[in-house]
Amino acid sequence: MLAEERQQVILRMLRENGIVKLHDVCEEVKCSESSVRRDLQELEEKGILIRVHGGAKIRQSLQKELDMSGKFSQNTEQKNQIAKMAVSLIQDEDVIYLDAGTSTLAMIQFLKQKKQLTVVTNGIMHATALADQNIRTILVGGELKNTTKAIVGVETVKELQRYRFNKVFLGMNGVHIEYGYTTPDPDEAAVKLAAIKQAAETFVLVDSTKFDQFSFVKVAEVSEAKIITNKLSKLVFDQYNNQTEIQEVSL
Repeated sequence: MLAEERQQVILRMLRENGIVKLHDVCEEVKCSESSVRRDLQELEEKGILIRVHGGAKIRQSLQKELDMSGKFSQNTEQKNQIAKMAVSLIQDEDVIYLDAGTSTLAMIQFLKQKKQLTVVTNGIMHATALADQNIRTILVGGELKNTTKAIVGVETVKELQRYRFNKVFLGMNGVHIEYGYTTPDPDEAAVKLAAIKQAAETFVLVDSTKFDQFSFVKVAEVSEAKIITNKLSKLVFDQYNNQTEIQEVSL
């Protein structure tokens, strides 16, 4: 088993139990203690876990997700500027997809400058805001997730597979060179991936705090979408620009 695969197993065990024992990990991955110790050390260096005698405990929650009201209050100016740049990439008569995040919600205030758009979304708040601007809107069906006000589930994925998009705009909880784009919820991850597969171009809207972070469920590789963000350090920009195209907003 590759180191990345072993570490994914460790992350799953941490999520389920909050703590892992070295012996249990070795049995699960069928690997030596020395290999698992190296994996634990690497994960500790990334700030995910804390090694303790005979194992490790979780440091950050891979499932933690704020509700919409909590997300609204975070990095508001960055989100507005990133959203404005994202809208500048949209052409009149485009068919676009906006997922149910606050970064994409911030785009809607700028969409009135575009003509004859069709917007598909899985966000209840997004659909309402779009309708208020008299923009043609398609709200996909499925199960409503109460915290993020997102429509998710098997039916949502099936419906998205019927459409094609000029551009897809997504929010993410983490962007990581090794683990890609991630989010805490498997259902939301499945919807995001379905949208990516139907897109001519995909853009991920994230501020600089999301880089080198990851959450529980992988959505896609970094190379599968372009990134719109605020100003990054040269080190971070160079690292990620090798994987995909990055557009930076100057605040």
